[in-house]
Amino acid sequence: MGQTLAPTHAVAHPFDAAADSYDSDFTGTQLARWLRETVWSVLGDTFAPGDHVLELGCGTGEDAVWLAQHGVRVTATDASLAMLDTAQRKAMAAGVSELIDFAAFDLAAAASDRLPFTDHRLPFTGAFSNFGPLNCLPDRRPLAAALAHWLRPGSKVVLVVMGPICPWEIGWHLLHGQPGAALRRFRGGVEAHVGDGATIPVWYPSPRTLAHEFSHDFDVIGLRGIGSVLPPSYLSHLVDRQPNLFTRLAKMDERIGPAWPATWLNDHYLVVLERK
Repeated sequence: MGQTLAPTHAVAHPFDAAADSYDSDFTGTQLARWLRETVWSVLGDTFAPGDHVLELGCGTGEDAVWLAQHGVRVTATDASLAMLDTAQRKAMAAGVSELIDFAAFDLAAAASDRLPFTDHRLPFTGAFSNFGPLNCLPDRRPLAAALAHWLRPGSKVVLVVMGPICPWEIGWHLLHGQPGAALRRFRGGVEAHVGDGATIPVWYPSPRTLAHEFSHDFDVIGLRGIGSVLPPSYLSHLVDRQPNLFTRLAKMDERIGPAWPATWLNDHYLVVLERK
């Protein structure tokens, strides 16, 4: 039975400020729908009905609801209680709340190897994290070690991470005389705005760095770029109102995404790992 597990002492999180507007600002845009459907195609190939997967950074619950609608049980976690509340209401409206457990969990706490529920749920048959929650960590090795404990051998992990080299972002900001913004992904701990004046530090690991951080317990079995030809979401207005242009760019993005250099030159990259 689906349930929500919250910490004893609730702590405000920067993403609380974005919970009410996230779907209207991002989820509902044409670009975001394409990005998410691209990820869903991989999730659908990776996880099967009856699996029980752990989601890290569920946001407003779009991915958890989609997986539940396809028969996958999800334990969806997020550090923001406001995001969890929105996600739970979305799951109830979709009629899949029985297949989703929601739990408040900060990825930074992974080093403690403690999840906010009892070990009878372990091990999971898979895990995933979509659209950058791992970018909120300066070092992802503690999380990798924790995932190795939470997952059985052979389990798959799908991670969608913001990469360090986004040609669209670099070109756009250089064109507008903003070299600092153009090269911000090369700096660690950059403050990113997440809504209503709130900020959070973010880091941008390369695919090679991420693979190294997970290499002790996981093998990389898949990698593709997402958003190599299409712009990042905050520039979606450049293509959302031009359907023909969007369609052409989306087809190009889909075609070149699995190949170098698109695996390195992108807004996000998707990596599939397998537990050793």
